[in-house]
Amino acid sequence: MKIGFDNEKYLKLQSEHIKERIKKFGNKLYLEFGGKLFDDFHASRVLPGFEPDSKLRMLMQLRDQAEIVIVISAGDIDKNKMRGDLGITYDEDVLRLIDSFREKGLYVGSVCITQYSGQEGADLFKKHLENLGIRVYIHYTIPGYPSNLSLIVSDEGYGKNEYIETSRPLVVVTAPGPGSGKMATCLSQLYHEYKRGVSAGYAKFETFPIWNIPLKHPVNLAYEAATADLNDVNMIDPFHLEAYGITTVNYNRDVEIFPVLQAIFEKIIGTCPYKSPTDMGVNMAGNCIVDDEVCKEASRQEIIRRYYKSKDAMVYGTGKEDEVFKIELLLKQAHASLDERKVVNASLEYEEATGAPAAALELPDGRIVTGKTSDLLGASSAVVLNALKELAGIAHEVHVISPEAIRPIQELKIKYLGSKNPRLHTDETLIALSVSAASNPDARLALEQCRKLKNCQAHTSVLLSDVDILEFRKLGVDLTCEPKFEKKKLYQ
Repeated sequence: MKIGFDNEKYLKLQSEHIKERIKKFGNKLYLEFGGKLFDDFHASRVLPGFEPDSKLRMLMQLRDQAEIVIVISAGDIDKNKMRGDLGITYDEDVLRLIDSFREKGLYVGSVCITQYSGQEGADLFKKHLENLGIRVYIHYTIPGYPSNLSLIVSDEGYGKNEYIETSRPLVVVTAPGPGSGKMATCLSQLYHEYKRGVSAGYAKFETFPIWNIPLKHPVNLAYEAATADLNDVNMIDPFHLEAYGITTVNYNRDVEIFPVLQAIFEKIIGTCPYKSPTDMGVNMAGNCIVDDEVCKEASRQEIIRRYYKSKDAMVYGTGKEDEVFKIELLLKQAHASLDERKVVNASLEYEEATGAPAAALELPDGRIVTGKTSDLLGASSAVVLNALKELAGIAHEVHVISPEAIRPIQELKIKYLGSKNPRLHTDETLIALSVSAASNPDARLALEQCRKLKNCQAHTSVLLSDVDILEFRKLGVDLTCEPKFEKKKLYQ
């Protein structure tokens, strides 16, 4: 993989910049962390060289100064909102986040349940957290938020919220997903801090859009594609342009809320420390792009992948036509063509040649490997197995898993587990390969190639099961699927 981003430079620059911002506010800063604190695979795809855990590693350099507050909306708890990438609910993700931070030696001070108005699910989750020894604070729904300033900045607004006890100079406010109330939590804390005589500050850490690259740069367009469901729109920051005469990029929600934010700051501390939304940010990612063309190409590929994801969602009934139209427009703005994704045509041509669902995978050196549907394996299983053999230098006709080893697994699925599909899914195929590796040197050699599939590209001519999609994700393969089911059934 070609590198377009200097990750080590980023870690150094970013941590230093945050330290400077802490000093600016008298050694107490509430830092709203947008996006994913770790597992940021979108950033690693559009900025090749960016490690998915970079933001976490950066925080670890500040671990002695930092504590983490995780916020979650009471409404999201009550309706069991899911993280689409992990397939778990937001409240489950809070527990996962706490474990992950603790494993890295980072201090999680508390959890804050926001937008609370008596939800039963939130009450149960609060009790569960407290039974686990975790401090929990409640922030309430404020009528007329964010426009009713006289109520918001009062004892009946922010003042009604429970004050979150913190002990370190840097308080990182993060959440399982968007709309959790991170900014409101930070501002509520500022209200309480100033009432206590503490001159605390607020800043925002959001990787995208990158403020100091062009508005229509493919990296920023890829962010719009990733947030098409939120209808985020990148735009020139008019406040920054007016204050400094410098063109910077932000997005519509931050620009729209900035006048309200200014007014809130003025009511809390008498003046606003920032002249623009860009001023609030501390993101240094744009300073660490070392090969612009590599990042542009990676971002175009990401927009193409997002296009297929939006089309697939339409078939599942979970997507919206507007999202597809928006990403189609972004493809044009980025000068990207679906033909640039080589695995798409390769899989479709192989499907036409075999008369059955097919898959194609592009290896790190650009070679294309295909897989077909057979009596033993699904197309996704076949393409992974063929790719491993190709990487290991094993001839295509050599069986690394004997058909005799596969048939008992099929019998188990059909006769005893009630499955109607006898073909092996990708996870079942890899388990069969690992069993064969105990006695077959070729199988062992093929199995050892799994790590080389990371960052490879794949496409299937039909939609896959959740099991196969998850396995590609575990392998680190960037997968897209044609927006059609293998069989014409109402219930899939």
